[in-house]
Amino acid sequence: MIKPASLARLAALWISTMLIATATGPVAAAPAPAPIKAEIDALMSRLQSSGCQFDRNGSWYTGTEAVSHILRKLDYIEGRGTLQSTEQFIEQAASKSSSSGKPYHVKCGSDAALDSQVWLQRQLGVIRAAAAAKPKP
Repeated sequence: MIKPASLARLAALWISTMLIATATGPVAAAPAPAPIKAEIDALMSRLQSSGCQFDRNGSWYTGTEAVSHILRKLDYIEGRGTLQSTEQFIEQAASKSSSSGKPYHVKCGSDAALDSQVWLQRQLGVIRAAAAAKPKP
């Protein structure tokens, strides 16, 4: 028969273990690698400074508000695992609503609204072309 004091210690140990496991999350969770993070930062900077509007679930937001929302989603995604590419970031965090599944849109000036995935992929192409054109030290 297990003594009540031993049972209490086992319960406390189990609770402590579960709290630590929950707080630390999965072993694979980690921030995006530096090159991917740099591209994400550049994309978010472009969105924020673009003057474009961002449609999320039928409501339009400024670039600054969109960036704030997308970066919250990025934090959540990074808590579940490591991003393998900037394209994966666009697909998982910046192209559609996690709750409704509706695509996000970007509208710049009088141009027609584009799916945010298309807009961000185009911007990523510009960022990568600029990086490739820079002379290597």
